[in-house]
Amino acid sequence: MQKLKVGIIGAGYIGDSHIEAIRRVGLPELTAIADVNYNLAKSKADAFGVEKCYKSLDDLVADEEINVIHNCTPTHLHLEINEKIIKAGKHVFSEKPLGRTSAESLQMVELLKKYPDTVAGVNFCYRMNALIQDTKNRIASGEIGKPYLVHGSYLQDWLLFETDYNWRIEPEYTGVSRCVGDIGSHWMDLAQVLTGSKIVEVCANTVIALPTRKKPAGVVETFAVNTDQNYTEVNVETEDYAGVLIKFDSGASGVFQCSEISAGRKCFIDIEIDGSKASFQWNQQTSDQMWKGNRNSNNEQIMRNPNLALGGAKKYSHLAAGHPEGWNDAFKNNLDAYYHFILDGKKMGKDPCDFATFEEAHYLMRLTEAVIKSGKEKRWVKLDEV
Repeated sequence: MQKLKVGIIGAGYIGDSHIEAIRRVGLPELTAIADVNYNLAKSKADAFGVEKCYKSLDDLVADEEINVIHNCTPTHLHLEINEKIIKAGKHVFSEKPLGRTSAESLQMVELLKKYPDTVAGVNFCYRMNALIQDTKNRIASGEIGKPYLVHGSYLQDWLLFETDYNWRIEPEYTGVSRCVGDIGSHWMDLAQVLTGSKIVEVCANTVIALPTRKKPAGVVETFAVNTDQNYTEVNVETEDYAGVLIKFDSGASGVFQCSEISAGRKCFIDIEIDGSKASFQWNQQTSDQMWKGNRNSNNEQIMRNPNLALGGAKKYSHLAAGHPEGWNDAFKNNLDAYYHFILDGKKMGKDPCDFATFEEAHYLMRLTEAVIKSGKEKRWVKLDEV
């Protein structure tokens, strides 16, 4: 099978995860890394044995050998970079959120209509956990009956202190939302994928718990501890927390909360679907197991097992039962689905795919804006209002 030549733009924290996943998939060949910080890009290229290194996106897209480009840059650059990649006739795999606003994400969706052969994916990787894919199929088969309620949370603590700082705090870079757009969108994506239905209305309470923060003079990498003693106090305009009531087009209801200020919670994603027959509950920190709640029989603890996976979920379960698979494996599954889609000659909008599309990412951007609007106006907001 022909290998696709791949380039990465953005050599920061998430870029490393893309590099690792690309190398594990095997179908693509990482050929080039680009970053405005050329020394950083060169150090990553040397560390991972990558042949080419560029200091700009223009140099990367001009490389005729490159078939696919991964956009691992901060959110404010997504529109400009994704558009250049698409117009260059290359496939694109973008980090999320897709844009700072739904206007930006819509612009990318509309552009793709002019390039029907371009395969465009977005890194909503939690949906690609093998057990999530299995659970999706179990729910679709009617195992828990009609979903009534969906509830859970996504909690982190990396921005708990006033000295914690990151570019995501600033609207200029992150857009209309920080906490909901960055991590709440992952939870909403999981809820929609598992239930096979769309969130269409929200009622939110959004909170800025730290109205001022100490911005360091230097750059602090995502999840890193700030040790810079030189700082400037800045006003915070993006939310630290959101609690959101939700309604689905299927008639199901639910509630979730997302937080970046919950001490001790590093990457705590918890989701439960309560149906007319039974319930399923999954937590990312124990992602190889799922709880099943029953009314008239003992509850069950389900372990990921490729031999028992329903539908197409088996292809995403690579280790035997009892050998835990986690976040890195879900990330790898995401790229595996994406690259197989390209190499199998499938077309966006015509062939079904498990990875998140630009259209789905745009919908999540609209949902994020609906949550922020609801939080400001203190009322239910329907998706068609944004």
